[in-house]
Amino acid sequence: MSAALLSVNDVSIEYKRGDRMVIKAVNGVSFELGRGEILGVVGESGCGKSTLAKGIMGLVPLAAGSIEFDGEPVRPLGRRRRDEAQLPVQMIFQDSAAALNPRRTIGAQISEVVSLRVKQRGEQGVNSVNEVADVLRKVGLPPSAAMKYSHEFSGGQRQRIALARALASKPKVIVADEPISALDASAQAYAARLLVEVCREEGIALVFISHDLAVVRAIADRVVVMYLGRVAETGPTRDVWRDPKHPYAQALIGAIPVPDGSGRRPQTLVGEVPDPANAPTGCVFHPRCPHRFEGCDTEVPELVRFDGARAAACRLLDPEAVGARTAVDYARAQ
Repeated sequence: MSAALLSVNDVSIEYKRGDRMVIKAVNGVSFELGRGEILGVVGESGCGKSTLAKGIMGLVPLAAGSIEFDGEPVRPLGRRRRDEAQLPVQMIFQDSAAALNPRRTIGAQISEVVSLRVKQRGEQGVNSVNEVADVLRKVGLPPSAAMKYSHEFSGGQRQRIALARALASKPKVIVADEPISALDASAQAYAARLLVEVCREEGIALVFISHDLAVVRAIADRVVVMYLGRVAETGPTRDVWRDPKHPYAQALIGAIPVPDGSGRRPQTLVGEVPDPANAPTGCVFHPRCPHRFEGCDTEVPELVRFDGARAAACRLLDPEAVGARTAVDYARAQ
């Protein structure tokens, strides 16, 4: 992997519920994103993916840890404007209808981004009308779309407009938070393929957040599997899919339907993600884990690195813990 463009270092993000209760939505997450790399972040709803995305964008403050973009710390969003140094990091939100201003034309919204970029970088001789037309063409829309309003487009087209608006800033990183989950199957395939093609062509790094593991498998170079705010497993996408080590990653991959005509049904992951306000002790996945053993409910597993670029947070990767479990099982069998 190339030198890190985005570094997330032991990040924790907390929310308050009521006067005293503190909820850790993200807990000790770390990863790096290289230039032009596509990183998939997967997990069930409630595992902290969207909160992590907001932290990367500076939309929520960090309770601990740090995030750096291009060697500089990402600062929380101010009341008036975002730190100009962070403009090359753009976000595509899940709800494109809410992300676009219904009272302004598409061209006006994209042109505003072009103007901000020109002002920040001191660019000369930029024709905003031409730039708006160019980014619309990149996402498969005609220049005439600039004169229309967001309600005149379908959901898939609005997501392409959101991508065009992000591209107008000439970003280095795009954070896409469930960008295709609200679309039908055909629109999902087109939107995902378009997003990847544009990022590859422009050399843009992409953080693709999704609960659709099949899509992530098809587009991502590396994957981070999250559960209840923590990283369960991470590594090259192909390796994780071929041989997942964490029981949660195994369960997620086993739940993917395989249209091979064999009649094999997807595996079912029993239970639901716990309320983070009442997170389980020890390994947060242990109440749902089919492989749990003595100590999993009290000891928090650390990320264990193996095979160079891979890591998983599971005591099954700890020879001493597994040895102790085997000894206990053997004694019970006597």
